[in-house]
Amino acid sequence: MSFTLSLIVPCYNEAATIEACIGKLVAFSVNQPFALEIVVVDDASTDASGEILDRIVTGRRDGGADDGVAIKVLKHEKNRGKGAALRTGFAHATGDLVGINDADDEYDPRDYLIMLEPLLAGKADAVYGSRYLRPDTRRVLYFWHTWMNKTLTRVSNMFTNLDITDMETCYKLFRREVIQRIAPLLKEERFGFEPEITARVADAGCRVYECAISYNPRTYEEGKKIGWMDGIRALYCVFHYSAHTAPLPMQILIYLFIGGVSMLANMGFFMLGNFLSVPVDYAIVGAFVLAASVNYVLCILILFRHKARWRTSAELFWYGITTGLMGLIDFGVTRAMIALSGWLILSKFTASVTGIIGNFLLRKWLVFPERRKG
Repeated sequence: MSFTLSLIVPCYNEAATIEACIGKLVAFSVNQPFALEIVVVDDASTDASGEILDRIVTGRRDGGADDGVAIKVLKHEKNRGKGAALRTGFAHATGDLVGINDADDEYDPRDYLIMLEPLLAGKADAVYGSRYLRPDTRRVLYFWHTWMNKTLTRVSNMFTNLDITDMETCYKLFRREVIQRIAPLLKEERFGFEPEITARVADAGCRVYECAISYNPRTYEEGKKIGWMDGIRALYCVFHYSAHTAPLPMQILIYLFIGGVSMLANMGFFMLGNFLSVPVDYAIVGAFVLAASVNYVLCILILFRHKARWRTSAELFWYGITTGLMGLIDFGVTRAMIALSGWLILSKFTASVTGIIGNFLLRKWLVFPERRKG
């Protein structure tokens, strides 16, 4: 069976490894039943990466390379990040199957021969190469880096309902029609690409397989770039891109967080008003307006509004209606509880809990309903 495999290689300041990387990719494709297309995206490197890539392309052209490998080099004018480089590469890939290969020496491209099998058998739309399925010899490095990867994978699985062992892996392989349908939706510029693409794959209902791969991690001194801030961003991306399609129990947990933050804002402002001797009615209204604003922002950032049915104006209209309704309920419950118990904090807490439940139901099914498919 003859087909073309495209491998996207994002490159930023990899002068020490990029030539060897391309050499390994060319070598692994020898005598294989596919043509190889290597799409290198130089993400505005400031070292000699660009010159090395130009020399490789020129040398192959002038030398009349006939190994069946096509190499494209694309360049960004400004550094934008791995996610942006991959989007550029996906847009220019012409192969039947499209994969990802970093420009370093951490992965072995021969593992792609195993990853191809589920796709060629028609069983999968996407295949992930897992660094944690193979129990053989490995280089031991950073505990916290591995712990972060595994933790992010577990959290991602909770929201996507996939049973992946290595969401953060570089090695991902897709049918071209799948990745080129998903690629225009991608937004993450840096390492947030991994949780975002996983969320998109799950949302698209893709059939996902995993294969064990080898891994030779490098140190930060050797050029490793991902850091703890990228881990925090990845966690945010899991919430932002997966929460709105997560199983209902997970959506409720996320909204409990949103509602909890809003409740703290509500109660805090109310008690501050009481401390400053603001009339109770004004304090109730002011606290609710602040909490509603916090709630709206967090809902947009984390949980809802991804395939919004309403335009922003209609969304704000319905949000105003539901906020007014919940405001009346908040005011009424607070006032009633004060009359019954005389306890300000207990009264506001009771009203806030009532608001969390009502707000979630109204937000999900009225303010932020998703556009119906078809």
